[in-house]
Amino acid sequence: MKKVLPLLLALLGLGGGVAAGVFLRPAPEDPHAESTVAEDEGAQEEAADEEALPEYVKMNNQFVVPVVEDGRVRAMVVLALSLEVSNGSTEATYAREPKLRDTFLQVLFDHANVGGFNGSFTDGSNLVILRESLKEAAVVILGNVVTDVLITDIARQDG
Repeated sequence: MKKVLPLLLALLGLGGGVAAGVFLRPAPEDPHAESTVAEDEGAQEEAADEEALPEYVKMNNQFVVPVVEDGRVRAMVVLALSLEVSNGSTEATYAREPKLRDTFLQVLFDHANVGGFNGSFTDGSNLVILRESLKEAAVVILGNVVTDVLITDIARQDG
């Protein structure tokens, strides 16, 4: 427990820093600036291209998963996840985030319970299995707007 508390405090500090960065970022430029007809046509083409591009939704908090062996917590795995969703689906994704987090935690706990975070847990094939499981869970919650789940950060702290 003595080793888990500093880890949790560090995670809280990191989360607070990320939240402060999001809230304190500068405002976007004025979209109503003067433009020429050629710029308007270019903007229309660019907007059409952007509709085809996916959006990336970062889950607000990291996931902390205990690795239990013989009834004792032997390690903690911390992950940061983002979702690749179809254009225009960001708001709907954030609206369903509590359900997504619950479902993702269950997938992560199951992965830990079958030994997925033991040994060489960052092996490519091991992470592919985890990503696919998370994507399948996300599709159940959000439908086919989810095209991928990205593991943007992963760390294991042995106890």
